[in-house]
Amino acid sequence: MATIQTTTVGSYPVPEWLSALPSEAAVIDATRVVFDTQRQAGIDLPTDGELYRFDVNHPDTNGMIEYFVHKLGGIDSRVGRADAAAFRAKNEMAFRSKPAAVVRGPITEGVLNLPEDCARAARVAGGPFKFTLTSPYMLARTLLDTHYHDFEALNMAIADALAAQAAHLQCDCVQVDEANIPGNPADAPIAAAGINRVLDAVKGTKAVHFCFGNYGGQTIQKGEWAALIAFLNSLHADHLVLELAHRPAADLDALKDLDSKIGVGLGVVDIKVNHVETADEIARRIEAAEKKLGSGRVRFIHPDCGFWMLKRSVADRKIAALAKGRDRFEGR
Repeated sequence: MATIQTTTVGSYPVPEWLSALPSEAAVIDATRVVFDTQRQAGIDLPTDGELYRFDVNHPDTNGMIEYFVHKLGGIDSRVGRADAAAFRAKNEMAFRSKPAAVVRGPITEGVLNLPEDCARAARVAGGPFKFTLTSPYMLARTLLDTHYHDFEALNMAIADALAAQAAHLQCDCVQVDEANIPGNPADAPIAAAGINRVLDAVKGTKAVHFCFGNYGGQTIQKGEWAALIAFLNSLHADHLVLELAHRPAADLDALKDLDSKIGVGLGVVDIKVNHVETADEIARRIEAAEKKLGSGRVRFIHPDCGFWMLKRSVADRKIAALAKGRDRFEGR
């Protein structure tokens, strides 16, 4: 039986000492702690925790949006009254009161430097690791576009900028994060085009993470995996990283139609609750998935999303439970 790999999704709770005394050196030290915490717990493919992306002015998305759009060229982070009113009139992102930024010219890479971020993580990773970036579609949905006046063009312009960066990421796996399309399946072809543009530029293993939203710890997208199977099968990914622990058990049925060439990443840890799963709970979730999807179909297990909203004491125990549950399932 092939060994199921353990991984995390991306973010980690910002340590209090880093918030109190932020500096480049402190970020590096904290990133080392995040990697070591995961490795000591038994995580095979850890992430860097995305600590350097956190912005106290935008805590609800933990750097998933603003870190990217505020650095890309052609995008203005200054949002005025008229900009906010125009964005609200679109009513597409009702959970945001104003756009993350305004597109005022052709989008370029600007001062975004993901390869440098990745290289910093690599220096303290201590082994294989995964690097994350937000999908073009997710970013495009949060912007007010006063330049392209065409959502598909905006999506692909962002995709081109991110692909140029993704081509230079030196890591074992690159993961594209998308938390909006599950609630907007009609836009699947648009989202797939942008995501695949980025994935095609990646040199190593390629993953895509999907969830139904984690805005301040709350689900914000209504939908089901059944409506997304054709979309998932169109992705140029090696495996998917799917929210399933916080979802109805019936969601697994839809994944039977996932292309066998695409590995299943199974969410077995619920990050929207403080309850710490036991090893037995994790093992039973893996067992249930294997019964429905077939032996060997699950290649990774992981939390549903990142850990940023939880206390470190809870996140660390959930990370440890993840590895212990895998070991319990495999009879170690």
